[in-house]
Amino acid sequence: MMASPALDSPWPTSARESLFCGSFNIHMEEEIPADIIPVLEDPTSSVSYSHTIPKPPPVPINAYAGNKYIKRLSGSCSVPKETIDTWDKLFKEGCGADAYIITEGNSCIPAHLSVLTLASPVLGNFLWQSKVQNGMRYIKIPGVPYEAIYTFIRFLYSSCYEKEEMKKYVLHLLVLSHSYSVPSLKRVCIYFLEQGWLTKENVVDVLQLARNCDAPRLSLICVRMIVKDFKAISSTEGWKVMKKVNPALEQELLEFLVEADSGKEERLKKKEEKKVYLQLYEAMEALLHICKDGCRTIGPRDKVFKGSQVACGFPACKGLETLVRHFSSCKTRVPGGCVHCKRMWQLLELHSRICNQPDACKVPLCRHFKEKMQQQTKKDEAKWKLLVSKVLASKDALWPISGPRSSLL
Repeated sequence: MMASPALDSPWPTSARESLFCGSFNIHMEEEIPADIIPVLEDPTSSVSYSHTIPKPPPVPINAYAGNKYIKRLSGSCSVPKETIDTWDKLFKEGCGADAYIITEGNSCIPAHLSVLTLASPVLGNFLWQSKVQNGMRYIKIPGVPYEAIYTFIRFLYSSCYEKEEMKKYVLHLLVLSHSYSVPSLKRVCIYFLEQGWLTKENVVDVLQLARNCDAPRLSLICVRMIVKDFKAISSTEGWKVMKKVNPALEQELLEFLVEADSGKEERLKKKEEKKVYLQLYEAMEALLHICKDGCRTIGPRDKVFKGSQVACGFPACKGLETLVRHFSSCKTRVPGGCVHCKRMWQLLELHSRICNQPDACKVPLCRHFKEKMQQQTKKDEAKWKLLVSKVLASKDALWPISGPRSSLL
């Protein structure tokens, strides 16, 4: 059932009630209505149609075998504009029509049985099942505006349509293309719906329609739009109607919303974790930089410092410099005695686990922590290995921004 105000005007109530049932109600009339007879009577159309027309002989299987030229043409076929115009003209003028499509208000659209059968075998099957009266076959498609049926039949002839008519009756045409199996028209309708036609007011209705018409991509776009702006969409008339007639869909959308919120929280959590690992990687770089090359006013004793005017390219250097100065002068430097010193001990141990040259390394206590590793439990060792792997992996996020600097390994 459709409930969006934006869709009510071109879609009658009877059609909206049957819209999500999957197909139209097709009537094959036994007798021609009195007000249709004058339109259908044609003194020149007295030829009776028979189903006993002999079939053409089958095409020889090897007639075009190995013909590379034919294969090349089949992949590069183009239809001239003149040909399209000819088919469009045939439909509009209805010359030699042998079938009629009856729409709302008993309006008639002349058509050609052979063309409709080739373009839509489903529609052609309905027409072949209808009785011939006055040399004509006809079916009635109720619940759909005349203009929508006209656009649909025209598309079957020439694949042509007016853009404004397509926008206005796109939902009707989507249902028609699905019901009568016209994939090319269905793709056009889905394209129009995806290109900015969806609004907060109609997205719930379009979602239900997309599911009934087997349009998974369109369904996914609608679900994402609902989840993204759930607060506004859940207050629309379309949502209220859907809640009454299709509570299962409402429950499914609410589950999507909960899943999206959980996923969002998980992504934020992982983002914060990556940020911490990146900061640790930068700290490892800064620690190696200070102990090996020196920076501004701190570094190895054999280095000459240039003073604080020299800009440092390591973002963590300033903070680590403060931490190193505190560590060197703290009276309670033993592990666990001072929060800042404890952090420094952890950084030194982390470096020693990353460093693969402890004998030549200039970072204090690097070799000491290497020897200490052998005395740790398997549980502690596993935790440190996991931390090291995540810290080293974070450099992939750092390098695209600032480019590779010194290696920690």
